[in-house]
Amino acid sequence: MNIGPYSVEDYMHMVKSFHGNVAPGLIIGGFMVDLARKDFPQDLLYDAISETRTCLPDAIQLLTPCTIGNGWLRVMDFGRFALSLFDKYQGEGVRVSLDSKKVEDWPEIRDWFFKLKSKKEQDANRLRDQIIEAGPEILTARRIQVEGAFLGKKGKGAVGKCPVCNEAYPIKDGPSCLACQGGSPYGKDPRDDAREGKPGLKIVTTD
Repeated sequence: MNIGPYSVEDYMHMVKSFHGNVAPGLIIGGFMVDLARKDFPQDLLYDAISETRTCLPDAIQLLTPCTIGNGWLRVMDFGRFALSLFDKYQGEGVRVSLDSKKVEDWPEIRDWFFKLKSKKEQDANRLRDQIIEAGPEILTARRIQVEGAFLGKKGKGAVGKCPVCNEAYPIKDGPSCLACQGGSPYGKDPRDDAREGKPGLKIVTTD
């Protein structure tokens, strides 16, 4: 059995190297991508959507030209274990999902998918064997038409300098960059006060 042009064993080696471990979701994701691509002409330019940020984006990036970096892969985190490949310009494509009814016939996959067992309780080898044995049998594919608003690559648009941090940002994001509007994951850098001309104050104890 193959996943794309690779044997299952070779694909799992790729997964371990790229993802850090042979996650069950990435093995299933390989079968999902393979199923979605079966009816696509080889010369067709297509984009991809992952409906979860877990595992599936990596399967898509390993097996297709679509990556987050080149803008051909979009992650729309609906929390659904599904992905789509579709014509970049016409929007016609295929959506593949892990079928919640079909996994009922595969106890280890079912318990993993519905989190009926903790990771510690799972039999990793048996789970992997069931996934490989089941292959595309646990998947459902259907034809889709992606709406025009989701087609094509969206550019940054005009770029300006943020008045707060002085870094370049897309002007369409507002009067300052999204980080300076409160979206930054970083704590305040004390050097910011110096850049803004504020005195660097230090809190000390009365001792």
